[in-house]
Amino acid sequence: MALIIQDECINCDVCEPECPNGAISQGEDIYVIDPALCTECVGHHGLPQCIEVCPVDCIDKDPMHVESHDSLYQKYLKLTQ
Repeated sequence: MALIIQDECINCDVCEPECPNGAISQGEDIYVIDPALCTECVGHHGLPQCIEVCPVDCIDKDPMHVESHDSLYQKYLKLTQ
């Protein structure tokens, strides 16, 4: 499952540099996560780093992009080739 940034985002710029896949970028109003690039840090870290550093806890699993741990790992392998 990819992650999603909710409307509570305060645009603090903390999450973007923490993403090892470059999945986080500034959107029109708040930061956004590209589900094609988000692996929830599988292959890089034990926990999603954006969630770990978010000061307002506005990052959640995206119910529109459900993926298993294995599929996230396969995505990680493709992104790091």
